[in-house]
Amino acid sequence: MAARKRIAAAFDPEAFLKSSGIAGKVRKYPPDAVVFSQGDACNSVYYIQRGTVKLSVLASTGKEAVVGILGPEAFFGEGALADQPVRLATATALTACALVLVPRRQMTRLLHQRNMRIEADLIDQLFNSSEKRLARTLLLLARYGQVNPQRKLPQISQETLAEMIGATRSRVNFFMNKFRKLGFIEYNGGLRIHNSLLSVVLHE
Repeated sequence: MAARKRIAAAFDPEAFLKSSGIAGKVRKYPPDAVVFSQGDACNSVYYIQRGTVKLSVLASTGKEAVVGILGPEAFFGEGALADQPVRLATATALTACALVLVPRRQMTRLLHQRNMRIEADLIDQLFNSSEKRLARTLLLLARYGQVNPQRKLPQISQETLAEMIGATRSRVNFFMNKFRKLGFIEYNGGLRIHNSLLSVVLHE
């Protein structure tokens, strides 16, 4: 349960979108602009980068009922993920807004990738040693295996790493020194990760 809480707390929606390369596709709306209307085709999800959005429903009597007020870091339009054919509400910008539009297929793929990552993290917490968990975390921070890996990381405290892998600071300190002596990592105005660190993760 503690592992699941750590994983949930680590979720960053902005990073989640950036990992897909779509965070730059931002649409800007002035106050009172309609983002989508009730009855429009439902084929995308929105993420609020900046601003406030109102969700309202128009009843058959002609009266409008506000069903939600959403702020930064919130998603809306999620009916698209349930194959909802049309919008059941109207979304209106209450303030100037910057919204990221994510097509349905892309959002579905991103959620699938995140679920796979969560499962891998849980398995990591349950079955791997703290040494392997630390090595895997460092490789993930360095984006190992991605198109543009980040070999050199900003300085990250051992307390933070300990929280991320569910271990004590003294254990992290012990393994970081071990990795450094083996040439898997370097400290030189930042933390440099070498591909050889992967051997720790693969070692049975």
